[in-house]
Amino acid sequence: MRWFILAAIYLLVDLYAYQSIRVFSKNIWVAVIYFICSAIVIFNLFYQFNQPAPNDGFGGGRGYAIGFFLAFFVGKIVLSLILLGEDVVRLPVAGIQKLFGSSESFEIPSRRKFISTIALGLAAIPFAGLLYGMYKGKYNFRVLRYTLYFEDLPDAFDGYRISQISDVHSGSFANKNKIRYGVELLKEQASDMVVFTGDLVNNKASEMDGWKELFSEIKAPDGVYSILGNHDYGDYHNWESQAAKEQNLENLKNTHSEMGWNLMLNENRFIEKNGQRIALVGVENWGAGGFKKAGDLDKAGAGVNDDDFKILLSHDPSHWEEEVKNHPKKYHLTMSGHTHGMQFGIEIPGWFKWSPVQYRYKHWAGIYEEAGRYINVNRGFGFLAYPGRVGIWPEISVIELKKGSKPA
Repeated sequence: MRWFILAAIYLLVDLYAYQSIRVFSKNIWVAVIYFICSAIVIFNLFYQFNQPAPNDGFGGGRGYAIGFFLAFFVGKIVLSLILLGEDVVRLPVAGIQKLFGSSESFEIPSRRKFISTIALGLAAIPFAGLLYGMYKGKYNFRVLRYTLYFEDLPDAFDGYRISQISDVHSGSFANKNKIRYGVELLKEQASDMVVFTGDLVNNKASEMDGWKELFSEIKAPDGVYSILGNHDYGDYHNWESQAAKEQNLENLKNTHSEMGWNLMLNENRFIEKNGQRIALVGVENWGAGGFKKAGDLDKAGAGVNDDDFKILLSHDPSHWEEEVKNHPKKYHLTMSGHTHGMQFGIEIPGWFKWSPVQYRYKHWAGIYEEAGRYINVNRGFGFLAYPGRVGIWPEISVIELKKGSKPA
């Protein structure tokens, strides 16, 4: 049923958007080509979702079907909204003119053509952007560096550097050379510690079969530490049995171990340096809004003292908002992922950032601070569903810890 609703909405938007084309040409072949292209996009989407998909996810043809659908649909929505705005103004004015018998006509062809030209130009921006996002944007890796100051940071950890990646979603990958570039970029940061904050796969542990060797190259003097994200539990796959699902999770846990990553399942580790220490705490996934709540903060922090400097790995940033930031056992820095920054938005570093995901998540990308407690929400290393990124690029975070007060 949902497919028919989607098709009906797409058709209505399509018909309305076509009016902007019709202003320039009423040739029947222009209309035929326009609607054939639309039909190909929508039927390809239906076809791909009725075919076996790699790892029962959004990779391969299914992902690209989503991408092309979004590119055309978003562009046509922009067209429709502009034309609708013009109609909202034009029709009441025309009605008033008719009522009072005015000889002037608000229906001026050149005006309609001008509005349609503007609409087509604006619609081309998201259309081209979404296509670029599939072609290059998803591999446009960026290193984002932050320096955070803490009065109670142990002296031995002044200048300590942590690299973070999140949301690999390996089942969506296809280009090994591009992913190798991202891994090499991470290795070049030469941080003291590397952390991974969840969603290694889309659904199945087998998605990592062709990638384990590459990701096992990630090393750090104090180790590589990881946690699970909501996708890692296999909850979005239709398993033949509960036993198969449980075995998949065990296989994924073993994958972390095989790569040399220290998977933390509601537990903690102490990193020691010159007789001083900081606590690294890792919880399983805990998410608001219907996501799995396997994380147990009290269990994970058992044995950690109140006066220890604490870093928490928690996949979903809603955990910080709901439980962590006001927890009596002060967590100085939380490192999360999950949102992907919706893989779409506008960002001018240090000045402005916007994405539709901000209406769902209060903390969705970058550093946030409240009462001396920080969270970094990594924008993600990989991608899911839409096989691209526009404006919100794949990220490697590098956080440097400094002793003292924040400069004015």
